[in-house]
Amino acid sequence: MKKARVNGTTVVMTPQPHESKPDPGTGDVGGPERSEGSRSEPERSAGSPTSRPTPQPAEEAVPDPEVVPKAARRHYTAEFKVRVLREADACSKPGEIGALLRREGIYSSLLTTWRRERERGELDALTPKKRGRKANDPRDAENERLRRENEKLQDRLGKAELLSVAVVPGFC
Repeated sequence: MKKARVNGTTVVMTPQPHESKPDPGTGDVGGPERSEGSRSEPERSAGSPTSRPTPQPAEEAVPDPEVVPKAARRHYTAEFKVRVLREADACSKPGEIGALLRREGIYSSLLTTWRRERERGELDALTPKKRGRKANDPRDAENERLRRENEKLQDRLGKAELLSVAVVPGFC
């Protein structure tokens, strides 16, 4: 049994059990036949010539190497932000704000951003914003359709006025 380090973790290597040689009369044709002592290499201690020791996990706790595909974005409620800001304002001794940030699991940059939003009076800004494209208001599509229709009608009216001036001079 050997201990080795593989990718920073300790692994215990145990050899595979030695495979017994089949009897010559059983008809096993697993590989080329060799007579004893025909090899120039010394006999291995265990396993077949091509087998390698199987890595076995050590008794130590090995951390899970799986990586999460993408971290979930954290959203904070307005109540949470206000509470953290009040607690941060109440901190007076050195290191208290750092302890608060560690306890809540937030960064100082978030605290700074929330303070700026509070100073600007953006209470609505303390609520989480939806990310991505904004939903289209159905009134926007209706307004755009009416604008195009208005332009067409204005164009037709201009043409009609030109025709009426050309047909009846002095009518306008």
